[in-house]
Order: sequence, then structure tokens, then C-alpha cells
Amino acid sequence: MSSTQTVSYDYDLQDASGATCTAHAWAKVPAPLAADEKTRVKDRIKALLKARNAVLVAHYYVDGDLQDLAMETGGCVSDSLEMARFGRDHSAQTLIVAGVKFMGESAKILSPEKRVLMPDLDATCSLDLGCPADDFIQFCDAHPDRKVVVYANTSAAVKARADWMVTSSCALSIVNHLKAQGEKILWAPDRHLGRYIQRETGADMLMWNGACIVHDEFKGLELDLLKKDHPKALVLVHPESPESVVAQADVVGSTSQLLKAVVESDAPEFIVATDNGILHRMRQMAPNKVLIEAPTAGNSATCKSCAHCPWMAMNGLQGVLDCLEQGVGEITVDEATRVKAHGCIDRMLNFVAQNPAAITKPAQGFVPNIGAA
Repeated sequence: MSSTQTVSYDYDLQDASGATCTAHAWAKVPAPLAADEKTRVKDRIKALLKARNAVLVAHYYVDGDLQDLAMETGGCVSDSLEMARFGRDHSAQTLIVAGVKFMGESAKILSPEKRVLMPDLDATCSLDLGCPADDFIQFCDAHPDRKVVVYANTSAAVKARADWMVTSSCALSIVNHLKAQGEKILWAPDRHLGRYIQRETGADMLMWNGACIVHDEFKGLELDLLKKDHPKALVLVHPESPESVVAQADVVGSTSQLLKAVVESDAPEFIVATDNGILHRMRQMAPNKVLIEAPTAGNSATCKSCAHCPWMAMNGLQGVLDCLEQGVGEITVDEATRVKAHGCIDRMLNFVAQNPAAITKPAQGFVPNIGAA
């Protein structure tokens, strides 16, 4: 009989001075550059990428200037796993990773021989922060009968304790595979994604109580009201969102799958429930589509739709230039941890390679309710 349990773990969002880590992140967001200065910095970065045998990889959620620069210089703009795989397979010996720290660690895990630099090492993730390795390891040790499955948004040390790592694009297939083998699962860290997977698979899952501070803020009631104003819009939802939001989705999927839906669907409008950084790439790839941000607050709020990660916003052009000029922001992962973490990532990559349908969709394109698989 399937069951779901959630284990609470409260982590402190305040430091000793009473300041919140998110406030600190927003305080470190780089000031916009003037047009002439932006051109100068971008030209300097382009020259140094060539001179240093380096490549820039950027996540969909970082500033549009960084996304554009990555594409202009032969890098990539993608989700966290594809960023790491791209860096692994690229001939460059230095990877500049514009994203958050677990993404830099993933790149280093897959490319130990390469130098991995990030614009700001303080750029982290609430899912990573909310799953401290020592506490998580103790939790796993208390439940030795369960397979440990962790989401990509975790530290290298947490991955090192896991049996499997998954992304939102293959989590359903892997959990279904484990369920078919009679396995019980210990899941971390995102409770919304975990509950979505449990509901879809019926697997027995013991869940860590983590959440993404961006997706957790989407509001089901406000989304319902917005849909009434846009009856022709398809609703695209990342599965890190609350159940009341996921329940209203036409498409539930990873960042790449939501982008695919916008490009391939004939719908004229889309309500998008994920970090608004992805809208930049969506507008480039589907310029004739109308994109509407899903609501994170009610009518009385100052910001009705303000879904943007403060740590992603810490990435800027000057930070990339500092990496190349000064070699700052280097990611290191001790070898014992790296080897163990590589094992759980490899297990996922091998599964996907042997089961391409786990993430591959029909060639004709858009599929409603494709899910996080």
C-alpha cells in the first residue's frame, strides 16, 4: 500500500544580524550597466573566452544579457543538467557557469579535469539551503530500507549520499522504475515535486520538507481568476509549484519542456508558472506568442507576479568578466564526495540512455499534460 510522509526540517532564513539570506542576495544583485559600458564588458568577455579556452553556460533563469552572450559565444542556455553535460562534452578547459552553486558543483562533478568558475559563489538555492548534508545523511541513515532519490537542486554532499539523482524531466520515469522493483523511496528536497510524483506513480515515498522560494509562491486561487481573464491561454506549470497550481495546468514539466510547449503549441497565449527569467528565451523562440506571468500574490499586493530567484539575479556581466580576468569564483569538490555524487548522476544518465522514451516526446510535438517526465 502506497503512502506519503513528510519530514519537517526548519532552516533559518536569518543570519545573526537578523538579515535574511534572500535580502542579502537582492542586495548583491549587480547594478545595470550603461549601454556603452555593457558593450565594452561584453566585447572584453568575448575576447577572454577565446584567449582562456573557456565557454559560458547559462541557466534559463539568469539575466537575458548573459543568456544572449552564452549563445553568441558558442555556449549554451539550458537547464542545470544540460549545462553540466554541455560543459563536459565541450573542448573548453574552463567553464563559466552562470546560475547557482549546485549547478557549478554539478559541472565540476562531471568535469573534474576542468576549471569551473561562477560569477558569484554566494548565489545558492533555497532547496539546497534547506537540505543540509549532515542532517540529510542522518535522516537517510535512520531509514536504510529506502532508496534515496534526490533532486538535482542539492549540494554535491547530498548527492554523494543518494542512490539516484533525478531532474524534473525524468523523475516520473525513474520513480516508476523503482516502484516496479518493489522499492520504497526517500525523496528530497522539494515536497511539491515529490507529492506530484507520488500522486502520479503511487510510489511509497518518505519526503523531506523543502520548497523553492520562487515556485512556492504561486497562488492557485489567483491563477484561477487569471484564467477567467484569458480563456484561450494554456497554463504551463513547473512541478515545484503547489498542488493547487499544478492541478490547473495544461502542461506540467521542466524548464525545457515548458519552453518546448510554447514553441510547438498552436495556442496564442500562455500563462507561465515558473521563474520569469525563462520568458526571455521563450520570447526569442516564439516571438508571436503572448506570455503572461502566473500570479504570486493577490490584487492588493505591490507585485502581483514577481517570480524571480534572488540568487539567479546575482549573476551579471561584470561577474563573468571577473572570472575571466581574475580567476575568482572557482568551484571545488573534494574527490571522495565527487566520486560518490558522480555515481548517482551516472545512474540517472544511464537509465535515460537505455530508456530514451523516459524524456523523449512524440515527434509531432506538443503533448498536453506531459508531466515531469
